[in-house]
Amino acid sequence: MSTRQNPITRRQFVKATAASSVFGCNILHANNRAEKLNMAFIACGGRGGSNLRSFAPPGGAGENVVALCDVDQNAVDRASQMHPGAKKYRDYRRLFDDMRDSEFDAVVVSTTEHTHAFATLPALQRKKHVYCEKPLTHGIREARIIADAAKRAGVVTQMGNQMHSTSNFRRIVELIQSGGIGAVREVHVWVSRAWGQQTEEEARANKDIIITVDSPTETHPAPANIDWEVWLGPAPFRPYNNDVYLPGPRWYRFWDFASGTMSDLGSHWNDLPFWALALDAPKTIEASGPTPHRDLAPASFSATYEYGPRRNPMAPGEMPACKLTWYQGTMKPDAWKAGRIPQSQNGMLFIGEKATLLAEYQRYTILIDDKVVDKFAPFTLPPRTIPDSPGHWEEFVLACKNGGQCGSNFAYAGPLTEANHLASIAFRVGKKIEWDSKNLQVINSPEAQRLVAREYRSGWKLA
Repeated sequence: MSTRQNPITRRQFVKATAASSVFGCNILHANNRAEKLNMAFIACGGRGGSNLRSFAPPGGAGENVVALCDVDQNAVDRASQMHPGAKKYRDYRRLFDDMRDSEFDAVVVSTTEHTHAFATLPALQRKKHVYCEKPLTHGIREARIIADAAKRAGVVTQMGNQMHSTSNFRRIVELIQSGGIGAVREVHVWVSRAWGQQTEEEARANKDIIITVDSPTETHPAPANIDWEVWLGPAPFRPYNNDVYLPGPRWYRFWDFASGTMSDLGSHWNDLPFWALALDAPKTIEASGPTPHRDLAPASFSATYEYGPRRNPMAPGEMPACKLTWYQGTMKPDAWKAGRIPQSQNGMLFIGEKATLLAEYQRYTILIDDKVVDKFAPFTLPPRTIPDSPGHWEEFVLACKNGGQCGSNFAYAGPLTEANHLASIAFRVGKKIEWDSKNLQVINSPEAQRLVAREYRSGWKLA
């Protein structure tokens, strides 16, 4: 249950910042909405349209919309009906060329994953606040570039993994970091979604396009409302096909554009263990699943990360070394397959020395000896030390207006994104990889190292 927080003074905020920045809860609660932000929206259909409505709902509430951009002219035109005073663009590069610094305060990036970094970096270089959808970037080197640019810019940032702002996640972080379930050396995360290369049977069950072997070779003219060149952006050129790439989330399957389920849901479901266990850079990553496809991400696979000891943000001493295992599609933890835990289709299982915690987005369950503990009777729940968020979008707006930083700011979201992409790399090369985060190097695999960064199509450069 959320608790209302009183506005705090700058001194209180600085003190709270120092105490909470390690685990990503650095929120200023305030009610100053007298001055509206001038916001530019890069992508305004689909997920972009949802973000647009969250920041500037119909009826004139919310913030000022000063620019609308989308490769789909129809999406721009629909959004423009609600915000007729906004400038309209189809290419975000033209938006940054055209807009003066005085015209906008913040940018919301909701493009396809493979262009996140290209739409975000110019905004940071202009010292504009940025809200970017998850995952933060298409790859590891890009995530580091964006996190470093955000630090230099000193602006407010937030990645769109909205569950990070829930009260439920905060209560779980408090419980785990206070030692409520004991030291955690093992955590399992699973999701049922299977975006990727599917069998025909899986595809029919999911009412999905069947792509089992190769990308399509048939070429269709792109619709007049779609700028296919800008949509492709830095990705290698491929001809448009009516049945495969658009609308989303079809494009999520392709390595050139995303990493299937992992790049999307990893930002949500790995978020809580990353936060609660104060995870940083993994030492090793090993994945298993079907034979990797050169063009398509897997529908089902698993990956195991090994992390060393970390400082506990909430208590003296260290958290022990631990393993995190990710499962998607048909793959599940042994405890789930054996029926020893509730059969949640998606979940996070923290195995502590005192008890096991099964978490979902909006609730959690404590188990001892595989039995649910009613009302947490053996536990004294820790005090609430992490302030509740006013909401994922509201948090961003208030921080832009009043100072401070958001919970899923790019300093936090960057390392989370890097870790998620490492699982895909380990899967693609089919071997356990050793990771040197400081130098962005896969120590033991040249073929994996080549996937840390990608080559961009001629005319595209991230700088």
